[in-house]
Amino acid sequence: MNLSRNFTLSELIKSDTAIRKGINNNPNAEQIEKLKALCENILQPVRDHFGRVKITSGFRSPELCVAIGSSVNSQHAKAEAADFEVIGTDNAELADWIYKNLEPDQLILEFYTPGEPNSGWIHCSWIPEGRRAQFMHAYKFDGKTKYKPVTGSAKNLV
Repeated sequence: MNLSRNFTLSELIKSDTAIRKGINNNPNAEQIEKLKALCENILQPVRDHFGRVKITSGFRSPELCVAIGSSVNSQHAKAEAADFEVIGTDNAELADWIYKNLEPDQLILEFYTPGEPNSGWIHCSWIPEGRRAQFMHAYKFDGKTKYKPVTGSAKNLV
């Protein structure tokens, strides 16, 4: 099933953990519509601008969220978010482009190390109304995940 011109449902629900543990990771009809909106408003424009987008995590059923140590309240479980990269593009550059050109709900440059363009990945969510327009950098400090707002450009993170 196509969600947009270049994205399929199978890409957005693929999970090695779900396969390995026999977890049903199939979204319902309402969640499929949300995934279509995510593709149309975030992923397809990124693909159109940068080329191939590698989805590392899309929809996660609540059972899958528990299995991987994520929250059942995650936007992944609501079919509103995906984690992805564009091979050959600095993740900070990608995050800056998304923030300047699209209307994400939440945009997180996760575990990116300045000066290491292939480090980390992008977490981006989209909802039709009430978008928070948050742009954050997630990083580890004393073994815990911390979040700080990105002001200006992600390329200027220190």
